[in-house]
Parts: sequence; C-alpha cells; structure tokens
Amino acid sequence: MDKFIYLDNAATTKTAPEVLEAMLPYFTEYYGNPSSVYSFASRNKDEITKQREIIADVLGAKGNEIYFTAGGSEADNWALKATAEAYKEKGNHIITTKIEHHAILHTAEYLEKNGFEVTYLDVDENGVVKLEDLKAAIRPETILISIMFANNEIGTIEPIKEIGEIAKEHGILFHTDAVQAFGQIPINVDECHIDMLSASGHKLNGPKGIGFLYIRRGVKIRSFVHGGAQERKRRAGTENVPGIIGIGTAVKRAVDTMKERTDKEKELRDYMIERIEKEIPYARLNGHRTDRLPNNVNFSFRFIEGESLLIMLDMKGICASSGSACTSGSLDPSHVLLAIGLPHEIAHGSLRMTLSEETTKEDIDYVVDSLKEIVDRLRSMSPLYEDFIKKQSK
Repeated sequence: MDKFIYLDNAATTKTAPEVLEAMLPYFTEYYGNPSSVYSFASRNKDEITKQREIIADVLGAKGNEIYFTAGGSEADNWALKATAEAYKEKGNHIITTKIEHHAILHTAEYLEKNGFEVTYLDVDENGVVKLEDLKAAIRPETILISIMFANNEIGTIEPIKEIGEIAKEHGILFHTDAVQAFGQIPINVDECHIDMLSASGHKLNGPKGIGFLYIRRGVKIRSFVHGGAQERKRRAGTENVPGIIGIGTAVKRAVDTMKERTDKEKELRDYMIERIEKEIPYARLNGHRTDRLPNNVNFSFRFIEGESLLIMLDMKGICASSGSACTSGSLDPSHVLLAIGLPHEIAHGSLRMTLSEETTKEDIDYVVDSLKEIVDRLRSMSPLYEDFIKKQSK
C-alpha cells in the first residue's frame, strides 16, 4: 500500500516517541512495586506522585484528587456506580444524555436494573444539551448529573460551565466524561464546577490501559476495586507504573503543544469541511459547526452505506470510522446521529474523520479527492439515488 493516512484519532492515537522513551525504564530498570518499603520501590512511589501533580495542575486540581484507573471506561463506571451506592440514601435519580459514550449509557442501564431512575436528556440538531431541559429534569432525589465534555462521534462541545453551575446551585454532584476533550481543549474543574472527571491516556498520544478519575475532595465516593490500599484505599491493585509515567508524560506534552497543535488541526478541519460541502452534494455536517473539537470532522452522505465507504477508503490507505470504535462492529446506526434527529437511512451513511498533529493539507486533499470518487461510485450503484435524481430532474 503506497498511501497510509490515519484519520481515526478519536478511536486511539499513536504513542508519542518521548512517551514511550519515558516509560521503557519502568519495565526493566525501575520495576519495583510502589507499595514496598525499600528505597528501590519508593522511587516509583515518588514518580507516581509527580505524575499525579502534573495532571492535577492541568485541571486546576490537587494531586490527591487524581486517581489512576485502567482507562476512561473504568473511570466512567466508577463515577456512576460508586456515587449511586454512596448517595442512595439521599436519592436514586441520575441525569445524563442520549449521546453519551456507552461506558456511561450501559452503566446507567445497569443502575436502572438496580433500583435507580435515569433521565436521558435529548439534544438539539447539533448535539447540544438544552439547559432548560436539564433544569426541568432535576428532582429532589437527583444525586448526579453526568454529561460528557465533548462528544466522541460528532465532536460537539457541551456548555459544561453552565451545566456545572446548575448542578452546584442545586447541590447535585456533576461528573463529566472528558475522554475526548482532555488534552484537546483547556479544562479547569473549579471554573466549570466539576466534581468528577474521566480521562484516558491513549486519546492523547499516551499508552492504552491507563486513565484517571478526578474526584473533588469531599465527594463521598466509595472504592471501586477492592483489595489493597493503593490509590489512597479507593482503587486496589498494584499501580501500572509504566502506564502512569506514560500518561503523565503525554499530558505534559499535550498541554505544551496544545495551542500550536489545535490551531493547525482547526485550520485543516475547516478546510476539509469546506471542500466536502462544496464538492460532494447531499453531504451533511454532523455536530456543531464551531463549538466542536479541533480535530473532528463528521459527515453523513445520503444514499451511501457507511460500511462500504470505510472499506473503499481502506483500499486507498485511509483509516476512518463510521462512529465510535466501541460500536464499529454494530450494524445499527449511531445512537448519537439518531439522537440529533437523523433518519436511519442517512445515519447509516456517516463517516467520522479525526485529525492529528501529523495530518497535512496534502493528506486532506487526497482524502477528499478519494471521497468524491468513492461516493460517486457507490451512488452510481444505488437505485435509491437513481430514483432521487429522476425525481429532481422532473
């Protein structure tokens, strides 16, 4: 294959060379268990504390409010399940949205089977939560609001600060799944009144298998994994030291490069959107036009099956997605696209392309040129498109 263009960075990113370099010694040289008392091991304990502080500083938090997990899905599960258990005497009602990642939605479904009530908020045609709907959903027994910072499929950034203010005003805990947003846009937990926040290493050029949950001091959340006394007795298990070194290094790198990197991504993102809208008819941009992640482009192409589109793009060396990586094996259309009001037949023709700092204008031109060719070819084989054109010409 002559070409290889990776545009699926929302699914996972390439581990940066400096991140890998920082991790390697902790596999073979500094391999001590941080819980041991001798100096060889306590060095690793100090390094974990250092990485915790790096992450906390980025969020405007304190080091002892960062708890390492195996990734974003565990952090989401922990936030919802442990909050439900800890605050069940206060109430049994949770508010979330219809466009959350399945780590939230499936956890919410689990809690519904165990006596909790969940309100799933609608969003508008751009995927934005309506603040009036949120206010109207609040009950005396509401204990938690969990709304993602930015959507993993369509890239829409939610009004998190305003949501946090509403939660604080009503004395309700506020959790946000920031897996896609963290490292891409600035986040301050105090300014946004965030009580808990989930993030993952492999979305920002760090390793897989490591993430964290920010828990504001004073939140009575319980342990999620029982066993040892690690993570201040809240998350048992020997710490993933190389992973923690990796995510800390990746976070520092992401923050240091954020402005230059995201300015470039926005420029290429908007260029790609403009070319597709001008050159490919019957294409719909999904997500908010401006309040979206810097690297996210999501389109629905009418009269096209997304699976066929992905296969033909792959044949041209282009990696993209029809939705989130967790559901890419499903034949059902994206729940996010259905939630923003797309009919099934249009939602099926969706394509998500997520850029990185390595993406070039030449890459974008090649992808759009390839898209034009593939869309034309697939539509030429579609009886629905043929009928549509005939009706348009009458």
